[in-house]
Order: sequence, then structure tokens, then C-alpha cells
Amino acid sequence: MRMPIDTHPPSVLFVCTGNICRSPTAHALLLHKAAARGMHVHADSAAISDEELGNPPDRRALAELRRRGVSMPQHRARKVKPDDFLRFDLLLGMTSTHVRALRQLLPQHADKADLLMRYADGHEAIDVPDPWYGGTQDFIAAFDMIDAGVEGLLAHWAATRAG
Repeated sequence: MRMPIDTHPPSVLFVCTGNICRSPTAHALLLHKAAARGMHVHADSAAISDEELGNPPDRRALAELRRRGVSMPQHRARKVKPDDFLRFDLLLGMTSTHVRALRQLLPQHADKADLLMRYADGHEAIDVPDPWYGGTQDFIAAFDMIDAGVEGLLAHWAATRAG
């Protein structure tokens, strides 16, 4: 469900399993694209698992971001906290499993949790596969999907604010 955003600036928490590949990539991409549009947004990323707590982003994710001219904000993996539901308008999971975990964490705010790919036009997949288990091509494919989701999210925010 696409939620209207009516607070300034719009805010989103991107969520994946370990917070070292997909969600920090989405965070970096959103900040990069929003800045290019002159749009102020509040964003962060987090994990549903505590396996990677405190770790930096995966070097392959960083390499793909650099290759495309996107810088990564200072980042260490962290886990989603209940107060994130109060701090962010949206909590966008990379997979339906992430969204289920978010909705179970704080059921009274389950309506804030959704899939990033619901915002992507022209993509049939709803889950962004975890590239951690693969190679360069998997990171490129995940990046492309995340990019489409971020573009759609920014378009949604722009349309919501325009009228």
C-alpha cells in the first residue's frame, strides 16, 4: 500500500537482513537522487538480523555505488528498533520476509511497513534478492532494482507534495 506522505521532510528507513548490502545501498541512492533534485529527505537503513551489527557495508556494494558515482554516507550495520516506527514515515523492506518481520515488531504501526519494490514501475519482482551470496552481476541486478524502487519513491513523494 502506497502511503501518502504529509510531513516535511519525508523520511524512510530501508530494511534488509544484515544492513550491509541492499538497505545501505537504497539509503545512499535516495540521498544522492534527492540531492540531485534539490529535495530534502531524512533516510537511514537497518537490519532485521543482528548478524552483522557494527560491520561496514559490503565492499561489493560499495564498489557498485562508486562505479555509478554514488557515495555512501558513514555507515555501520544496526538493527531496527521500535522507535524507528515513530521516527520514519515509511519502513521499506527489500523482501516480503523483511516486511513481515517489521509488522510483527510493532503491529500497531504495521501500516508504515511496505516493500520498496511496490514503488518501482516496470518491475514484476517484489523482492530484491540478497546479492551477498553471489557475485558482481548479482550486485548490479540488486542495484538496478533498488534504483527503480528509489526512483518510484521519489516520484511518489513529488506527486504527493504537488497536489
